[in-house]
Amino acid sequence: MKWLANLACLLILIVSCQASQDPVAPSQAPVISKPAKPRPIPPPSIPCTPVPPSTATAKKILFVGNSLTYFNDLPALVKQIAAGQGREVEVQSLTFGNYALEDHWNDGCVQVLIASGYYDFVVVQQGPSSQAEGRAILLEYGQLLKDLCQKADTQLAFYMVWPALANYANFDGVIKNYSDAATTTKSILCPAGRVWKQHFDDTGDFSYYGPDSFHPSLLGSHVAAQSIYESLFP
Repeated sequence: MKWLANLACLLILIVSCQASQDPVAPSQAPVISKPAKPRPIPPPSIPCTPVPPSTATAKKILFVGNSLTYFNDLPALVKQIAAGQGREVEVQSLTFGNYALEDHWNDGCVQVLIASGYYDFVVVQQGPSSQAEGRAILLEYGQLLKDLCQKADTQLAFYMVWPALANYANFDGVIKNYSDAATTTKSILCPAGRVWKQHFDDTGDFSYYGPDSFHPSLLGSHVAAQSIYESLFP
């Protein structure tokens, strides 16, 4: 009868394995919560401490934006162009990946920097903003920044960017919304995006885009920097 004992042991083992694989009762099921959406990881940027210009004659520019500003160090290119024209310019940046003007406002650092009164110009940008939500943020927070700049005797400028190449059909919306933001707030418009589109339409050459077809190549950043410089110092 030894085989009966072995069979009984085998049956017990099978039942035990099946029981261990049964679904957990709803009351005992583990609760899995969705992870919070991570904040964009910022690249190197200035601390939230106003720094006065080093000389009385230097024009100081604060750049506020995201990767479309910090790619290829656009502020440094503007400074380089100014130096080539015999103009002393100092630049500082407050730039975080994927940030809109609303994000900067909610962080609170931009208010502290503008209120210092150290800047002659504050150049701002966010994403392409061709859609209704982006337009609303651009206009609302652009006006809030304009109010701060007026109190600090600083000129606000909108750095018009561009859509990804895959969204080329949205280009006119980008141009309109940045132009409207500058017009309604009575601010300076730096029309880099419009310069880009004119070049694309005239030549069919898209080399202003970098490898990801959204961020600028070094050439594209140089063109944007030239547009900003000429808009600030006509």
